[in-house]
Amino acid sequence: MQLTTIDWVIVAAYFAGVVLIGLRYSRRAGSGIAEYFVSGRQLPWWLLGTSMVATTFSTDTPNLVTNIVRTQGVSGNWVWWAFVITGMLTVFFYSKLWRRSQVLTDLGFYEIRYSGRPAAFLRGFRALYLGVFFNSMIMASVTLAAIKIAGVLLGVDKFTAILAAASAAALYSALAGLWGVVVTDFILFGLAMVGSVAAAWYSLAQPEVGGLSGLMSSQTVAERLSLLPDFSDLDAAVAVFVIPIAVQWWATWYPGAEPGGGGYVAQRMLAARDERHSLLSVLWFNLAHYGLRPWPWVLVALCSLLVYPDLQSIRTAFPDLDPAIVDHDLAYPAMLVFLPHGLLGLAVASLAAAYMSTISTHLNWGASYIVDDFYRRFIAPDRDARHYVRVARASTLGLTVLASALALWLESALQAFQILLQIGAGTGLIFILRWFWWRINAWSEIAAMSASFLIAVYFQFLHVRLGLEPLSASASLVIGTAVTSCVWLAVTWLTPPADRETLQSFFDRIRPFEVGWRKAVRVGAAGSGDDLPAALLCWVLGCFAVYSALFAAGYVLFGRPSLGLALAVAGIAAVIWILKLLPRLGLRD
Repeated sequence: MQLTTIDWVIVAAYFAGVVLIGLRYSRRAGSGIAEYFVSGRQLPWWLLGTSMVATTFSTDTPNLVTNIVRTQGVSGNWVWWAFVITGMLTVFFYSKLWRRSQVLTDLGFYEIRYSGRPAAFLRGFRALYLGVFFNSMIMASVTLAAIKIAGVLLGVDKFTAILAAASAAALYSALAGLWGVVVTDFILFGLAMVGSVAAAWYSLAQPEVGGLSGLMSSQTVAERLSLLPDFSDLDAAVAVFVIPIAVQWWATWYPGAEPGGGGYVAQRMLAARDERHSLLSVLWFNLAHYGLRPWPWVLVALCSLLVYPDLQSIRTAFPDLDPAIVDHDLAYPAMLVFLPHGLLGLAVASLAAAYMSTISTHLNWGASYIVDDFYRRFIAPDRDARHYVRVARASTLGLTVLASALALWLESALQAFQILLQIGAGTGLIFILRWFWWRINAWSEIAAMSASFLIAVYFQFLHVRLGLEPLSASASLVIGTAVTSCVWLAVTWLTPPADRETLQSFFDRIRPFEVGWRKAVRVGAAGSGDDLPAALLCWVLGCFAVYSALFAAGYVLFGRPSLGLALAVAGIAAVIWILKLLPRLGLRD
């Protein structure tokens, strides 16, 4: 597939727009690290929420969904749909607490919650562990998808693809700061959605598919349409539904779905105008990300089963591709070749937009850890604001190089997803409880992080080499969660808590629910101002609203419009009920 002049004009216009936005905000971003990393805490909920949605829609996301649908059916998506529960927990319990903390990054939390050298060590170590290693693995997965898309649509090799994509992303991110990132995300999200809808439309139009009715009547596709797994196949049901719903959502740390909030989601909450904007931004993010967006990707994946029924058919259609990168996730870009010229350029621009929105966020987020939580905290604490911005821009370039190198090692988006889940297995519960239980300390987190990483290394590199039977990803996740949880709980009871002065200061600033703090601090007369039953009800209603929206769209596409309409109405009613309950959640201006 070769792009014509009109396609290249559209792609060039996209990149010109991105550069102009980056230049527009470069002076403001360069004025200081508060502007560079949290936009002076002046961003509205709709801009922040859309930025989070755009960040989670990267070039690897439709590839991951395609891989899941082709190998496990639509119900296989419960491995990430289950994170709705995590997201809604963040909305109603943690969004206001993060905004209340007033830290510059979520790692700044450690030295207001814990005390002494362990707190300082934890902050510095996680700045490098998350900001460099973990963050680079995420960006590598995104870059791998860009390599595959460029190979299919543009016919370029992986080194050329990396050089072009990573250079553009690094230049833009270094210039723009968070202001430029979120403003661009707002525009790029619309472009990316138009591209994904166009991809679904023309996929359905292929002769092998025969439109939506032809797709739904295909026996090959019918076997994969169920929104719930086949519970007669217990092993499959446990892997794709039971474990995600029962364990994964609270046990694992995964970017964009961190228990208790964290990473770039916390960065957006910290940049909000006030606690209400913080809450509404994450609510909109979860509704849009899970409830409104997945179906164009699912439709393309289902259509690909009829056009490219197996991997050999993909290899035959694209013989010049590196065989090492041919997997089921490649079926998504392979379906884009059927777009007409003009729309093909729009699709390429939309995928570039998806890539840029994710990479720019992760570069800005990772640089914030390196600069504020490591460099300024431990190496150069007394330099001027512009110096730290220069270091941030240099860090951005370094992260780009490392992520590009890792992208050459990965083979599929699903591989990266499973590695990241395993690395974070067992750490999630500590991130949920540390706001509400005074006994958790810095050693608890150090133990959890160390145990989960070592267990992930064991399952990834040593288990099979020791002559043991390979374990499924879900079995490894459960074992990792159980062992890590036992380790950090034991360490919590065997080590002293943070000192009383630190605990009191944290409680006075954050005002969490009192029940887990009464033994350690003076609660006082003011209380938290929160209504726990109202927060719990909002959490349940939020999950119901998102799943209602998700299933409503699915049932309409699957030819059951009455059920879809009923679910849509129920979801809207749940959102209205949530908005009426918000005054009871103790939000501060």
